[in-house]
Amino acid sequence: MTNFTPAELAEHLKDGLLSFPATAFTPDFEVDEATYRDHVAWQASYDVHGLFAAGGTGEGFSLSPEENARVVRAAVESARAEVPVLGSAGGWTKNAVANAQAAEEAGAAGLLVLPPYLTECSQEGLVAHVGAIAEATELPLIVYNRANAIYSADTVATLADRYESFIGFKDAIGNIEHLAKVTAKAGDRLFYLGGLPTAETYALPLLQMGMSTYSSAMFNFAPEFALEFYADVRAQDRAAVTAKLKSFVLPYLDIRDRGQGFGVSIVKAGLEVIGRPVGPVRAPLKNLSPQDIADLRGLMSAAGIARA
Repeated sequence: MTNFTPAELAEHLKDGLLSFPATAFTPDFEVDEATYRDHVAWQASYDVHGLFAAGGTGEGFSLSPEENARVVRAAVESARAEVPVLGSAGGWTKNAVANAQAAEEAGAAGLLVLPPYLTECSQEGLVAHVGAIAEATELPLIVYNRANAIYSADTVATLADRYESFIGFKDAIGNIEHLAKVTAKAGDRLFYLGGLPTAETYALPLLQMGMSTYSSAMFNFAPEFALEFYADVRAQDRAAVTAKLKSFVLPYLDIRDRGQGFGVSIVKAGLEVIGRPVGPVRAPLKNLSPQDIADLRGLMSAAGIARA
């Protein structure tokens, strides 16, 4: 575990690829901690700049508070010291605070604040929600702009002024006008990262918006490809990015789009294809069909993504 100040963590995260390790489950849908630890150690052996435990690809929405704490601790203990692990604070405010405090106790380097559960959110409510988390822990915070938690530029600026621990803005909406307002108002006070699924699809244009990094789900099963893609994005090598989009990313999206929730399921299928299975997805998600997996296997083989 490496200790970072908020500014140091932001500086570290903004200039390298990030990812969400898939949470391993047994066939009866219990957390498979041994397999998860092995998966995180393998992920952290690559030049990744940060791992978000119990996030979206990690099915954090299906974890109990106790499981969330267990998963974050396992990730912290399994990653290389040079790779910061961030926990996820999700659900209603009391639950998010509990997640945050457990992540801090486990040694996490920071937190991703996921949208509150179900209800619509006013801007005042979002300030209060993030504020409660910030005041309950010393960990640096990144807010996730998606679903029912859409942070206005003024709200982002208010949080940045009020809490030194607020370091980053992750976007999963892709509204260019909104991003322009946020980045213009907060400026270099924050770092900005892409969170649209699948992030590689949007990475090059969003780089022009100041989003120097993003979280790659496919890093779970294709770390070399994901890192090469990120290097092409940062080099603004449009030809190389376009070639990778055509050869793998866009056909991958075609398989992902065959079913709702397949954004997570296809990651676990990819891990199965390379011989590093982490078990099934939990309901309400569903696994890919045998034909989907066969098609993914063929695509990965054609792209040179082989068994680990």
